[in-house]
Amino acid sequence: MQVIFIHHSCFLVEVDEKVLIFDWFDGDRVEGYHFGGVLPEYEPDTPVYVFASHKHRDHFDMDVLHLAEKYPKIRFIFSKDCKMSPHFLTKHGFAPEVAKRIHYVGADEKCRVDDLNIETLRSTDAGVAFYVETNGAAFYHAGDLNDWHWDGAGDLINGSMRTNYRSQIRRLSGRKIHLAFVPADPRLMEHQFDGMNYFLEHTDADYVFPMHMWKQYEVQDRLIGMEVSEPYREKIMRIREKGQVFEL
Repeated sequence: MQVIFIHHSCFLVEVDEKVLIFDWFDGDRVEGYHFGGVLPEYEPDTPVYVFASHKHRDHFDMDVLHLAEKYPKIRFIFSKDCKMSPHFLTKHGFAPEVAKRIHYVGADEKCRVDDLNIETLRSTDAGVAFYVETNGAAFYHAGDLNDWHWDGAGDLINGSMRTNYRSQIRRLSGRKIHLAFVPADPRLMEHQFDGMNYFLEHTDADYVFPMHMWKQYEVQDRLIGMEVSEPYREKIMRIREKGQVFEL
């Protein structure tokens, strides 16, 4: 199994003959940032599955649909807040067949796309998180499901956020997770690892990839150096640069 960190919260997973892509967007879509990660290319008959957790511009880009021009078997699994009508897609230059390749999902849903079993969790921000099973492996991509604790939001809002986050993560308790992609957002300052710590304490994940770090990869060193991370720090994968490849 191979994992490629594209940029920000976008990861590509090669599992057997399949390719799974999570939360791709063009690297110049977010004002003030240049991410610049590049997707590798595969044979045209490769089964490719593209997931979009929600429509924020650092997680979703309509241009990802152009991959259908390269991969006829491609399937798109998008959160319902990314929904686009066939007329809208045709107006923006996409072939009518592209709309038929998109499967939209809401929170708390289960579906099967080809031989992928997909379950969604309700995000604490927008859209969904994904739990995906295929070929005997299980993957979790959080999207923006996190314990978002913002200065100035107040105890009521932050407390409700924490309660909602923890109730979603407890749904994963006892399930096997081979790869997990979890936010570690430095904008939360001293609370940036609250969600990550709770996830690691209450799930059984083999490898955990911090994401949503806004290119501040040094935050991982702080997490790994914290006493609270001692029981699980060997699971945390250290990301240093876009395009980094992990053979697992």
